[in-house]
Amino acid sequence: MTYRMEEMTWPEFAEKKDRVVILPVGAVEQHALHLPICTDAVIAEQFALRLAEKIDGVVMPPLSYGYKSKPLSGGGPLFPGTIDLNGETVIRLVYDVLMELVRDGFTKIFIMNAHFENEAFLVEAMDLVNRDTKGAVFLVESNWWDPLPEEVIEKVFDQVPFPGWAFEHAAVTETSLMLYFAPWLCHLERMAEAPPAEALPYFRYPLKKGDVPETGALASAYSSSSEKGEQIVEAVIPELVKICQREMPGE
Repeated sequence: MTYRMEEMTWPEFAEKKDRVVILPVGAVEQHALHLPICTDAVIAEQFALRLAEKIDGVVMPPLSYGYKSKPLSGGGPLFPGTIDLNGETVIRLVYDVLMELVRDGFTKIFIMNAHFENEAFLVEAMDLVNRDTKGAVFLVESNWWDPLPEEVIEKVFDQVPFPGWAFEHAAVTETSLMLYFAPWLCHLERMAEAPPAEALPYFRYPLKKGDVPETGALASAYSSSSEKGEQIVEAVIPELVKICQREMPGE
């Protein structure tokens, strides 16, 4: 049995119309020296697959490209390999995908996001779909970190301080999740300790060299582990299931 849409035949997919279809959304973005550019897409898809197993859902191929990686939440623009989309592009892309699902008869759609900067544009696409379908489709979006209980955050950050989600980029949580989901893509021997990025109360363009630490990390990844990644997943998945049960009819 597969939960992946791309592994189904079209009749198999059509039979799932009464189930929740999950769209993972990530980014193509630098993740310091020790994590791959695909980190956000991998994390989004892996959370989506585990959620699908619990609710008998369908996981679509991930949208790997996302909105612009900001200097002090992703650090991407100053590094090769970060491929950003304009906000309008993200909105139209997600809108088109959602509307195709609606045309196929799906009415319960869950967007699993793993890129900090995506959310406003995902929500805008959802709003447009809701308007154009006159509220006929149940749409939910969640970032994997939002349902994470406070007590788990405290356990994960037992050796370094929690820097806040904007700076938690290629740091403890993402590194731990990748060690759990795809350890063969991690290179801890390349992990570099650098002073944390300095938070600023404004944005400025053009960007300048030095706006982001030269490693690309915004906070320390020290103390990351596969065990912590598993701990995060085991805490978040039940919360995502509860969201589906609360917001999707018949779940």
